[in-house]
Amino acid sequence: MPIRRLPPEAVNRIAAGEVIERPAAAAKELVENSLDAGAREVRVAADAGGLTLLSVADDGQGMGADDLALSVERHATSKLAPDAGGGLDLLNIHTLGFRGEALPSIGAVARLRLVTRTPHGPALGLAVKAGEVEGPAPVAWDGFASHGTRVEVADLFYATPARLKFMKSARAEAQAITDVIRRLAMARAEVGFRLDLDGRSALRLDAQSGEGGQLARLSALMGRDFRDNALPIRAERDGVRVSGFAGLPTLNRGQASHQFLFVNGRPVRDRLLTGVVRAAYQDFLASDRHPMLALFIELEPEAVDVNVHPAKTEVRFRDPAGVRGLMIGALRHALAGAGHRASTTVALGALGAVRPEGAPGGLSGGQGASLPWGAGGSGGGWGSPAPRTAGALAMAEAGIGLFTAEAMASAAVAVAPQASEPEAIAGDLPLGLARGQVHGTYIIAQTTDGMVIVDQHAAHERLVYERMKAALAQGGVPRQPLLIPEVIELPEDEADRVLSRADELAAFGLELEGFGRGAVLVRGVPTLLPRLDLKGLLQDLADEIAELGAGLALKERLDAVLGDMACRASVRAGRRLTAEEMNALLRQMEATPHAGQCNHGRPTYVELKLADIERLFGRR
Repeated sequence: MPIRRLPPEAVNRIAAGEVIERPAAAAKELVENSLDAGAREVRVAADAGGLTLLSVADDGQGMGADDLALSVERHATSKLAPDAGGGLDLLNIHTLGFRGEALPSIGAVARLRLVTRTPHGPALGLAVKAGEVEGPAPVAWDGFASHGTRVEVADLFYATPARLKFMKSARAEAQAITDVIRRLAMARAEVGFRLDLDGRSALRLDAQSGEGGQLARLSALMGRDFRDNALPIRAERDGVRVSGFAGLPTLNRGQASHQFLFVNGRPVRDRLLTGVVRAAYQDFLASDRHPMLALFIELEPEAVDVNVHPAKTEVRFRDPAGVRGLMIGALRHALAGAGHRASTTVALGALGAVRPEGAPGGLSGGQGASLPWGAGGSGGGWGSPAPRTAGALAMAEAGIGLFTAEAMASAAVAVAPQASEPEAIAGDLPLGLARGQVHGTYIIAQTTDGMVIVDQHAAHERLVYERMKAALAQGGVPRQPLLIPEVIELPEDEADRVLSRADELAAFGLELEGFGRGAVLVRGVPTLLPRLDLKGLLQDLADEIAELGAGLALKERLDAVLGDMACRASVRAGRRLTAEEMNALLRQMEATPHAGQCNHGRPTYVELKLADIERLFGRR
């Protein structure tokens, strides 16, 4: 078969299949044109998911007759200017659009009508029907502003009916349009947006200004919880600037649909963001949970290639490793600055789960309640704590800095006044003073304006983990030789896997040797964790090594290895603690970054304000 040139209408329809794959793609291209035209407000309307009618109106600079005629020709654009030599630099792009394909592609498969007006010129109209152009010609102006452009797309894909068979339901297409407008609205907080679907208002977003305006816009689209629990992100290096907001680890979702990346004001979907978030939050979240965040990257246009995909939703960085490192560092710095803070959604979730159907139990000394010191009567209150149990002694002997003599002494100083003045709580104790222990698992503490419930195992696990990380960063976890080495029997393949990484495990404080087939001899354990569940730990490590494979070092899974060790060495649920030990735990939590959640992303404490408790019981 001979080679022949395709007719222009076929070329346009083929191009339309790449650029305008669905109504949401058309909405994206048209709104980007409005933003590039300097619009301060954009109004979008769609009927039947945009297949019947899609309208985008703005108050931008508008177009004259010559520009209007060129706007529907392929590869005609105002967004690329030639240099002194007449060449066009496709790596120096400062606008959202630049290909000059959107309007002609839409006009090739739909009924397209444009009405535009410049600040000092007449209103002009132009129509395109399946590639046939009519106009420009003078028309009446009915825009919402004195100037701007309105684009109406009717009967999308009527010229290519086969494409209509691949469209989803009108509801699904409308949701896709909403998602596109939401992303563009996040990128441009200074622009107002309106979206109407089938005649009903779907979005109303007023223009915002400043950093506070950006957070207000994000919270309007991502939810009020994000506003209350967002950490500001700011970092700059080598001409690359990262800004935005990231949610606390305890504010998380089951999917990554609330993670957004913007490059030079352009919403993009990039696998880089997935890796960045996983690396930054790896110490705080389980693998199936995802934080909420919106990050904005600004860099010189020459340092990023946006001409990668026809839809312009993908980019390629000149230095991806540098951008990734900057983003991870910015996120980790913000998370470290949050200290022990947990998201407000934890308390709201707890209050929402409470049902005032019966009298509260547990705190009144009923079955399951465990008050480790005398609560009134001849027990002596705070002044005479109960004898320390074997479990509590084991914690004190662990030597991890939580229950040392110094920590207990400082806690005792804070607790002592309670015997004579039980309501006095120091204002510099965010987690308050311990009042009791419930079910041998939860510490109840009173703050100046409410109460805190602490999961003692989850909290202790985080503290142990952070202590071990710090020790490892200083050259390795100190090791304590065992007076009598312990033999751990494992399946032969698991034993072989653990022993194959014995040299790496030594940096974590574990000294291991082979002891025949299917047996591992443990000669030393971390000094910080003298009471490890060794068999359970070695089984977990064998699983981690199997998942890791032979090509990666254990330090690349530092969070998993240390997490296993911290979990198996932490104070278990069911251990009774004295007042001094509980307060020492609270003080260490206040001084430890990330203490608001354990290594698996679960909250370590819930804070309830007095006003919330009063509302719960109908006092407000």
